[in-house]
Amino acid sequence: MLFRVDPASRTPLGDQIAGCVRRALADGTLRHGERLPSAREVAASLDVNVHTVLRGYQRLRDEGLIELRRGRGAVVTGGVLAPDRARLLERVRSLAEDARTLGLSDAEILDLLRAGVWGSG
Repeated sequence: MLFRVDPASRTPLGDQIAGCVRRALADGTLRHGERLPSAREVAASLDVNVHTVLRGYQRLRDEGLIELRRGRGAVVTGGVLAPDRARLLERVRSLAEDARTLGLSDAEILDLLRAGVWGSG
C-alpha cells in the first residue's frame, strides 16, 4: 500500500495517513482481512514519527475500519468504504479543520452544519 502525505498541508499528518487508508478501502485496493504496513515501516517511508502513524491508525480503529493488536499489527476489519462516503468524510474533516482555524468551537461547527442541512438557525 502506498502512503502519501503533504507536509505543507494544514491537515495533520496522522489524518492524511488515515485518509490514504480510507481511499484504498473506497477504491478496493485494500480489503477486509488485509494487514497494513507496520507503523514503523510507514514512519520510515514517510520520514515521520512513528507516533504520527499510530495516531492515524488509531483514528481508523475508532472509526471501526481497522483492528490494532500488539504484535499482530493493523488489520482491516471494516467493509468496503463507498467512494462517495470516503470523499464526504474527507470533506467533513477539511470543513472542521477550516472552521477550527477560524476559531469556531465544535458546538459552533455543529450548529452551522445543522443550519445548512435542516435550514434552522
